[in-house]
Amino acid sequence: MVDRLKGKIAIVFGAGSSGPGWGNGKAAAVLYAREGACVACIDLSEEAARETADIIAGEGGKAIAVAADVTKLASIEAAVKQTQEVFGPISVLHNNVGVTHMGGPVELEEARFAQAVDVNLGSVYRTAKAVIPQMLEAGGGAIINISSLAAIRWAGYAYFSYYATKAAVNQATVAIAIQYAAKGIRANCIMPGMVDTPMIYNQISSQYASAEEMVAARNRALPGGKMGDAWDIAQASLFLASDEAKFINGVCLPVDGGQSATMSVPL
Repeated sequence: MVDRLKGKIAIVFGAGSSGPGWGNGKAAAVLYAREGACVACIDLSEEAARETADIIAGEGGKAIAVAADVTKLASIEAAVKQTQEVFGPISVLHNNVGVTHMGGPVELEEARFAQAVDVNLGSVYRTAKAVIPQMLEAGGGAIINISSLAAIRWAGYAYFSYYATKAAVNQATVAIAIQYAAKGIRANCIMPGMVDTPMIYNQISSQYASAEEMVAARNRALPGGKMGDAWDIAQASLFLASDEAKFINGVCLPVDGGQSATMSVPL
């Protein structure tokens, strides 16, 4: 199918990639544009946001790149204002920003725990605060929050703050969905399982002797024997952002190759 988001304005927070290749937000931004949306690519790194916007422009799509810090409401509001001025009212809000800090509550420094809350959960609060008023004026919209399978399962890693904040993102999504359902706003959450993106090499690989060992262990944890990729998450995001999902609201969707139906964790 084509033009599933024709006429839509999408703002993607975390649209850059943390390294070479395709991260979840980068893939989602490009796929939204391929399906007809005008896309605001937002990232802490303007260079990363620009790379994604340039890919979209190179394919004939419409995109802008904006640097913004999701821990600061004023920064988010400025990005939202710029998006509206260039493209019009936002109809799709996609939250893909997240940080992983290793350690249980004993090992984890309080400052790093606070940062995880501020980034992983605070970003959902601040972007919703900035975008929902526009959606209400326009008569509706779709919100997609990227959580994690770690929100509902032990993932094999001791990262207390990640489990806690991603679980909070799930319920925050439900709260938004139900509060605004009668106003035409849908909010759904995607819980990626083991996916092969630049993030795991930056934030997870330190738990293994090598990147190769990490990949092999994560592959073994999956029923199909192979991790997913950013496009698997992007395709699910596209569906939830589109009118095809108009009767889907308040859902926390595992996109995990069946891992949530098993007891497997990477060893």
